Amino acid sequence: MTGREAAGVPFGAHSVPYVPGTLRPSGDPAAADRQVLEHYRRWKAFFLRSGDEVGGRGRCAVFTPDAAHPFVAEAQGYGLVITALMAGADPDAHALFDGILRHVLAHPSVNHPDLHAAQQDAGGRDVGGRDSATDGDLDIAYGLLLADRQWGGGHGDYKALALRRIDAVMEREVHPGTRLTKLGDWSSGRFDEVSRTSDWMPDHFRAFRAATGDPRWDEALAAHLSLAGALRTRHAPATGLLPDFVVDTTSGDPRPAPGKVLESPHDGDYHWNACRVPWRLGADAVTSGDARTRAAARELSRWARTATGGDPGGIRSGYRLDGTAYGDAGSPAFFAPFAVAAMTGGEKVDDGGEGEGEGAQSWLDALWARMCGSPPDPARAYAAGVQLQSMLVVSQNYWVP
Repeated sequence: MTGREAAGVPFGAHSVPYVPGTLRPSGDPAAADRQVLEHYRRWKAFFLRSGDEVGGRGRCAVFTPDAAHPFVAEAQGYGLVITALMAGADPDAHALFDGILRHVLAHPSVNHPDLHAAQQDAGGRDVGGRDSATDGDLDIAYGLLLADRQWGGGHGDYKALALRRIDAVMEREVHPGTRLTKLGDWSSGRFDEVSRTSDWMPDHFRAFRAATGDPRWDEALAAHLSLAGALRTRHAPATGLLPDFVVDTTSGDPRPAPGKVLESPHDGDYHWNACRVPWRLGADAVTSGDARTRAAARELSRWARTATGGDPGGIRSGYRLDGTAYGDAGSPAFFAPFAVAAMTGGEKVDDGGEGEGEGAQSWLDALWARMCGSPPDPARAYAAGVQLQSMLVVSQNYWVP
């Protein structure tokens, strides 16, 4: 597959418009596209592995030197989404997508054949329980829907693979009562009542509903947006920040984790999971126009702009929900998602907020300049993946299948 004409929605064509009033970086859109493409080229060089490094000829996988294991589900989901969106600019995008997909299909979860075993070691062996992680499966399914739109057919029929995986996610990774995402197909006992906010991907839920016709995805969308609003009101009224993990989701009174639940003492703070929330909510806001995600993304953007005096260099890598900073400065995993949220600052919305004019545009431009001036660190796959996908949204090269 080569050339722009090979893709259904080629990178750089900007053929799927965002909702009216969405801001974009000042200047030439083609120049923004070139910045994304350069970041993508470096991301490929640093983090894609192929052949014997990942278990055999024809396979490819995203390498994560900063994770617990060299290959993790989250990164493979990112890789599928990124390569599908870069079709038309990278002549190798289709082959790379298929290579990552082969790796995913070679490592099914021990609990369900249509979910992905979340971790592999340097020898390509499943480790860490051989079960799934919900965020990886959500992006893998979403990437398959993108691939179906881009190339159709292909490796075992992308659409059929997507539908099976979407159904498996609903069966094993969405709570049947609350319709909130669980941590993985292994969640039970006290973990059955825990949800990770970075897995709350409204645009994915909309795409899954459209692809399957399953009304349970409408219920999931409503449940996540309702809980996000309640958490903001009760626990972060001044900031709009969400915690990494929410506990007691079946109790009628969900709340931020009171301490370490799964990963660290910061599980109840705006930490290394929740830092993706402005990107996930913002991406839905600019593609769907939903007033709920627009209001949430705008609140986050306003807070970050005020807290830093409009200087993206002031964004720290960790906050209490009241806005008290405790993390170091400088990680793209934290500042890049705020650029996606900043795109919502250009118009009046149903929550009563007004567009913020030149201030909002200047904030977005400052965030964009910081992203463009921050090449990926070869030791930091997570931050690089979050930044690249945020850049794809901000440059208006993102779309919902």
